[in-house]
Amino acid sequence: MTASLEQLRRCHFAVDLGAARTRVYVKGAGLVVDQPSVAAVNTRTGALIAVGEFAEKMTGRTPDYIRVVRPVTGGTVVDIEMAQRMLRQLIGDRTRRALRRRPRLRAAACTPHDADPLAQRAAIETLVGLGARRVELVDTLIAAAVGCGLPVERPEATMIMVCGAAATQVAVLSLGSIVRAERIPVGGEAVDAAIVQHLRHQHELMLPSQSVRPLQLALEGNGLTPEGPKVTEIHGRDVATGLARSVKVDTAAVRRAIQTPLTAVLDGIGKVLRDCPPDLVADLADRGIMMVGGSALLPGLDQMLRQATGMPVHIAEQPELCAVEGLGAMLEGRIAPLVLDPLGA
Repeated sequence: MTASLEQLRRCHFAVDLGAARTRVYVKGAGLVVDQPSVAAVNTRTGALIAVGEFAEKMTGRTPDYIRVVRPVTGGTVVDIEMAQRMLRQLIGDRTRRALRRRPRLRAAACTPHDADPLAQRAAIETLVGLGARRVELVDTLIAAAVGCGLPVERPEATMIMVCGAAATQVAVLSLGSIVRAERIPVGGEAVDAAIVQHLRHQHELMLPSQSVRPLQLALEGNGLTPEGPKVTEIHGRDVATGLARSVKVDTAAVRRAIQTPLTAVLDGIGKVLRDCPPDLVADLADRGIMMVGGSALLPGLDQMLRQATGMPVHIAEQPELCAVEGLGAMLEGRIAPLVLDPLGA
């Protein structure tokens, strides 16, 4: 964690800029924004037409002069100006005016593990454009662990897996710090791409951009296991004719297509465990892995990890909100630092 708990207590609001969704926590008010990280722009005038859920619904349905953009990719701001304009609209004038009245406005932001200096600078510049005089950066792994209630400050191992849209981060934590961590460039978007490619190659079917998630949910609770449904009907467009067509898809083949990108996630978990001290790995045998992030809800993913690692796997109560709730807990002062002063006791 870059910032200390004392520095975070002085912050007035926190932002979790994710590739899929943007969340804003205001001190004393709680979570005020939870919207997709999408903006629609008129390319003729440069005007911002829509942000959030409405802009996401416009994806693939706009005329030529309207462009739907995502200013955040892989947890990194790639278009600072557009990210600032999107955040201003999402926060709203009333909340923004209330924040600007604070003397020396401070903000906190999540950054992916081992984010390079350019990515950190982009996050800082985005919030400075909203009026923040100082920006504190927090590792997403630490914020998510705090948000899901893991005892990160204790001298015992806890393992967390942040399943994001663009990447998956795995770490072992102890004494409030990251002992070993790995960032794997495979997330929910890679799983979506695997399903789209499978249907295109095997069934010559193109899916609308909004149809991949419903397909994953159609796999039910045992989606990645053989206990799932045998066949699922999918509606799309024929590659050759361009006409609407429905096909019945063998879900076992879809499961195999999904498991291909998830192999990299299993390799990342194995690397983290191999690099950990043996005492911490022994702690993890009982506690297992805590899954957070929106992609943690992929049907059957926890069962697949449980079978592959032999460790208990748990999903947080609200996995998609853990990072921003962890930031909020640190802003509100609900997290007490561990006092290491045995001789003074």
